[in-house]
Amino acid sequence: MTQNYQFLPSTMPAIFPGVAGNAGKPKRRRIRPARVALHMFLGAMVALWLFPLFWAIYSSLRPYSDTVLHGSISWPSGGLSFINYQTVWTQADIPYYYVNTLVIVIPGVILTLLLASMVAFCCTQFSWKFNLIVLMLFTAGNLLPPQVIIRPLYWVYLNTPIANLGSIDVSKFSFALFSDNNLLYDQYIGIILIHVVFQTGFATFVLSNYMKTITKEITESALVDGANVLRIWWSVILPLCRPALAAMATLLFTFMYNDFFWALVLLKSGDKRPITSALNNLQGEFFVNNNLVAAGALLACIPPILIFILLQKHFVAGLTLGSTKG
Repeated sequence: MTQNYQFLPSTMPAIFPGVAGNAGKPKRRRIRPARVALHMFLGAMVALWLFPLFWAIYSSLRPYSDTVLHGSISWPSGGLSFINYQTVWTQADIPYYYVNTLVIVIPGVILTLLLASMVAFCCTQFSWKFNLIVLMLFTAGNLLPPQVIIRPLYWVYLNTPIANLGSIDVSKFSFALFSDNNLLYDQYIGIILIHVVFQTGFATFVLSNYMKTITKEITESALVDGANVLRIWWSVILPLCRPALAAMATLLFTFMYNDFFWALVLLKSGDKRPITSALNNLQGEFFVNNNLVAAGALLACIPPILIFILLQKHFVAGLTLGSTKG
C-alpha cells in the first residue's frame, strides 16, 4: 500500500534546506565583455547617426546673427526661437513647393506600383518561356546609374513633342501639365515618367519576391471559375499583397520625394521644381544662411515622416511577412 506525501511550503526548508534561500531570487546572468562592447558600439553608432539631426534642429532654432556673433558652438544669448521657420515658410513659399512635389510624387508612386505589380504577377503566377528573362531585365535596369544616360536622355526630352492637355487649378495653385514648348522637357509628366522608369525595376524585384510566397493554386482556381487575368490581378493578388504594396509605397514616396538630380536637370522653370530643388534657392551667390537652410530642410522632411507614420503598421508587416518561409 503506497502513501502519498504532500509537502507544505512550511515543511520545505526542513526537508530541502537549500530551497528557501534560493526561492524568489532571479538567476543573475553573467555579463560578457563582448556583449558590453557590442552595446557600446551600437550606442556610439546611434549617437553618431542622430547627431546631425539634433544639430540641424539646434541650428534651425538659433538666429543667424547670434551664430555670427558667438560662433556655431555656443548657446544663444537670446534663447531659441522659431523665427527661421517663419522666414522659410513665408519667403521661400514652402506650401507651394509642397503641393508642387505631391503633383510629381503621388502619380509616380501609383504608376510604379501598378506597373511593377503587373510584371511581378505575370512572372511569378504564370509559367511561360521568358518570365525569368523579363524579371532579370527589370532587376538589371535598377543597377544602371542615372548619371550614365543623362546625355542621351536629355536629348530625347528636348526632341520629343507632346500635346498640351491643359492645367490643374487647385485653389491659388495652378499647375500646367504641359508647358508651352510642347516638348517632354520642362514638364511634370517628364519627371513622373523618369521616376516610374527608374523605380519600376526595384519595385518589381521586391513585389515578385513577395508574390512567390502566394501559391499558384489561387490563380488557377480563379481561372477555373472564369475570372480573366486582369480580374485575378486586381481582385485576388493585389489584396493579398497589401502589406508589400504599403511598404513599397513608403519607400517609393521617400525616393521620389528626395530626388534632386532629375528635377534639376529636366526642369528649367523654378516654379515647377519640387521642394528639394527649391531649397537650393535659399543659398545666395556670396552668402548662405545655414540656419535658414536647416529650417527649410526640416520642414521639407515632414511629409515623408507623416507617410511613414501612417503606413508604419503595413510597412513593418510587409518587411517581416515571408521572412520565415523557405
